[in-house]
Amino acid sequence: MSATETTGHGDPHQAIIKMANQIAVAFRASTDPEAATADHIAKFWDPRMRKQLQAVLDAGGLGLEPIARAAAARLSIKRQH
Repeated sequence: MSATETTGHGDPHQAIIKMANQIAVAFRASTDPEAATADHIAKFWDPRMRKQLQAVLDAGGLGLEPIARAAAARLSIKRQH
């Protein structure tokens, strides 16, 4: 399943939320997990995927783990400058 597909029910951003949370968990033990997660997303995610993550954040970040939410916020701040 691609990041843009859904399971036919629920949040159309479920896949993006799941992937962001998985990355956050993977970097949880790093010195700065939010920065490591944001860096990974910035380097390896397609711009459409980052746009979906931004949409999740703009809608309140429901479903995002705290590290994933903070990483998305860092990406949002970078985009504004």
